[in-house]
Amino acid sequence: MSEPSYQRSEPFTELTVIEVPAAPAAVVEGRDVAMDDLPALFDETFSGLFPALAEAGLEPAGPAFALYTKQPSETVDLQVGIPTSAGLTNAQPIRGGHIVIPSELPAGSMAVRSHLGGYDGLGEAWAQLLQDTVSAGHHPGLPFIEIYVTEPSPEADPASMRTDLFLSLE
Repeated sequence: MSEPSYQRSEPFTELTVIEVPAAPAAVVEGRDVAMDDLPALFDETFSGLFPALAEAGLEPAGPAFALYTKQPSETVDLQVGIPTSAGLTNAQPIRGGHIVIPSELPAGSMAVRSHLGGYDGLGEAWAQLLQDTVSAGHHPGLPFIEIYVTEPSPEADPASMRTDLFLSLE
């Protein structure tokens, strides 16, 4: 069996608890981002992130993600980015006034489950993961992470999309 990581070819079809190693990443941070502004943040980040990585001589090392650092309310604090082949060494400005900075997907104990379907079902999937995690006797914490295994595109069939949900455990 391979070492646990943030990437797995098969979906997590049930609550799974794993220890993951840290992984270098390049991200754009958003603070107090209104929920309605998330699509623009994602679009601006991903359209500018790949050219910034190429300019820095880095390769993407996995699918895009969002790492949430505070419990969502009307606004969220998050990092939107991509794991990289090595650590980014300096900040890179991109469109929309955003700056790509070095970061990492954190190491630690995570409760995981995959959501199969469109993004409109993520709220329900998170609620189920949280309920199952607590019912299994674990103590969820922050951050929590969405890994967009299926690359989003206008042509994508929402029914075939996969998002892996990672919930930090205390």
